[in-house]
Amino acid sequence: MKQSKKNTKNSCSLIIQNVSKKYDEIFAVDDISFETTQGEVIALLGPNGAGKSTLMNMISGFLSPTSGHIWVNNKDVEKDALDTKKDIGFLPEGAPMYADMSVSLFLKYMIELKLNLTETEQCSKSQIKDYYTKEFMRIVDLAKINDVLHQRIDTLSKGYLRRVGFAQSIIGNPPILLLDEPTDGLDPNQKEHMRNLINNMKKDKTILISTHLLDEAETMASRIILINKGKIVADGDLKSILKCTHKNSLAEAFHLLTTTEENIHE
Repeated sequence: MKQSKKNTKNSCSLIIQNVSKKYDEIFAVDDISFETTQGEVIALLGPNGAGKSTLMNMISGFLSPTSGHIWVNNKDVEKDALDTKKDIGFLPEGAPMYADMSVSLFLKYMIELKLNLTETEQCSKSQIKDYYTKEFMRIVDLAKINDVLHQRIDTLSKGYLRRVGFAQSIIGNPPILLLDEPTDGLDPNQKEHMRNLINNMKKDKTILISTHLLDEAETMASRIILINKGKIVADGDLKSILKCTHKNSLAEAFHLLTTTEENIHE
């Protein structure tokens, strides 16, 4: 695959530059670099333990890299932590929530916490309250969780937990979404809804989806970044990856690239 031309920093929503994360003598992420632009849906694909979740946590600012730099909309994640967090919606694996809260109370609390609007001469307390209410209705409708709003978090099924976590991730309509296993625990109808939702949102966002599900990468992503043992071993669209691996399916290419030392980049 031909190496893609470098985008200028101004045109990139995310820039990951020589990022590594080391635990003792083990590299969970090993010198990873790539750039993204608005409108991309990128599948971060790889076997369990490849380093996908670690990378997502570093982009979101929840983990610090051992080395390297990450920029979110031209802001350094480590130097401008508060500003970059406002630009990111993050659905982590096993998203932490307050188990004894109702879904409604949890989401209203998260809206106030994330948006954190303050009363001014131009913005009254009642206007802020109205804005919060509209935002609550928007995310609940998109995630289709109206029927569990009054349930406690700890009574929800795995599928509903993911949908509540997704609702939390889109508070404030952030330009960058990091979704770690977004369809985990969803039934087939819920998976289709989530995939359609992501497809409808992609126009004005950058969406990075961490997954080990090949069909998810094929159906949802415009670009696939395949990680194995902390390193990028392929980066491109499905067609180009198949062409350069001389394989007929993503499953075959995945097997080749995660069992050999070959690295392929568009």
